[in-house]
Amino acid sequence: MSRVQFDHRFCQKNPSFVETGSCFDKTDTRSIKVRPGGHEALPQKELDISAFSFNKKTERKTPHAFVRKGSGAGGTLKPPKIDETPPIFPDENIESPSQRKEHFPAFSVRPNPPNSEFRRHYERGDLPIQIDHGGCHNRIAWKVGIEKLDFHHYLPIFFDGLREVEMPYAFLAEQGVYDMMQVGQSKVVSVIPQLIIPIKTALNTRDRSVIAKVLKVLQALVKCDDNEENLVGKSLVPYYRQILPVLNIFIRKNDNMGDAMDYGQRQQRNLGELIMETLEAFERHGGPDAFVNVKYFVPIYESALTAAF
Repeated sequence: MSRVQFDHRFCQKNPSFVETGSCFDKTDTRSIKVRPGGHEALPQKELDISAFSFNKKTERKTPHAFVRKGSGAGGTLKPPKIDETPPIFPDENIESPSQRKEHFPAFSVRPNPPNSEFRRHYERGDLPIQIDHGGCHNRIAWKVGIEKLDFHHYLPIFFDGLREVEMPYAFLAEQGVYDMMQVGQSKVVSVIPQLIIPIKTALNTRDRSVIAKVLKVLQALVKCDDNEENLVGKSLVPYYRQILPVLNIFIRKNDNMGDAMDYGQRQQRNLGELIMETLEAFERHGGPDAFVNVKYFVPIYESALTAAF
């Protein structure tokens, strides 16, 4: 009797939130008390009062803290005992320098609660979309023509869903943004001011997957009206102050592969390369003032348009 062979495939589990509940429930947003990208949940270091004042923090000594008889060297010429045990140094090979940087609060992930405007409108049935489960990959089936939609109302909602990491909200928001930018190229320019807050909120979460997703969307955003005027790219220049500071933090996050082969290049998960590509797209499509503003917020950036000597 032949044995049956089972093909076990282990896939990464999609992230889920307790507030989401089952597929028949609505997200419980009333129990969410944190704001997306907030700094309140970060571990706080103890404040050193003596660093900026004459006050010093003292502790009450216990009987074990006092010097005992025969343990001191006061009044005698007896030298103190020297501890000859060799010091223990931490093994530097355990953590690489890039991994040690992760302990700093600047690189830690901020809260990303499931209370986006996209999730709220999708659960109420306000968005004219549904998932079209195809044979190769999923698509969005629009119930209304995209050219007939009010971009001032719907496009900021879809951009606010870019910080979602739970399915199907993450897929619908990202694919909906690409579909709307592809069809309504001429309608995107007037909606740029309403897109800045959702983009800034998504970047402030400091989540690697969310940042990579937003960077790809920003590259497609400045190229959606790829003509001689580049109105979308020029409209983003006044808002670099809200977008670029987070990119300046993660611009050094490159994968040091050495002489190895990176087989995941097509997935575009290298955050440092994505940030450099995004800044180059900003410079190419942002007009004559783009490089000066990018250089102001990202000092290590060098122009990609200057001729090599």
